[in-house]
Amino acid sequence: MNALFPAPGGRIDENLPLKPVRVAVLTVSDTRDEESDTSGHILAGRVADAGHALADRALVADDRSAIRARVMAWVASGEVDAIVTTGGTGLTGRDVTPEALEPLFDKKIDGFSVIFHLVSYQTVGLSTLQSRATAGLIGGVFVFCLPGSNGAVKDGWDKVIAAQLDSRHKPCNMVELMPRLNEV
Repeated sequence: MNALFPAPGGRIDENLPLKPVRVAVLTVSDTRDEESDTSGHILAGRVADAGHALADRALVADDRSAIRARVMAWVASGEVDAIVTTGGTGLTGRDVTPEALEPLFDKKIDGFSVIFHLVSYQTVGLSTLQSRATAGLIGGVFVFCLPGSNGAVKDGWDKVIAAQLDSRHKPCNMVELMPRLNEV
């Protein structure tokens, strides 16, 4: 790290037990299939390696209705704590993941995009401007929308999402918020 990007704060307290989170992975793509979905494979592997449960995994086309239907089915199931999507966050006409999901957010997690771009800038420089990574809450479920490249998935999970879905991360993490997400 340098003066422009200091080392991030926080740490994992190894003395505490990990509370596994149920994570679903959704790939949004018109061109990938189960075999060629390398970003989805990376995410699923990292979820398992972090000690979490891979609640489900799916691939849908770049279609607002298909994206919404899959995400809302997971939210309604009560079997998913977090959803990580990969793909559809770019600038082309077919990239519609933010348009599909942001209207469904009960709350947007504004800082996610800021932090994602900060870590992405360290990897791809100004090309990070071509991503519209976003995150929010839908029905008490965290939803993180990452770009579709392998590098973006690695940066997003390894440098942002993993720590916040680790109950041992201090000074705070998103897992400790889960019981209170649907408070009124």
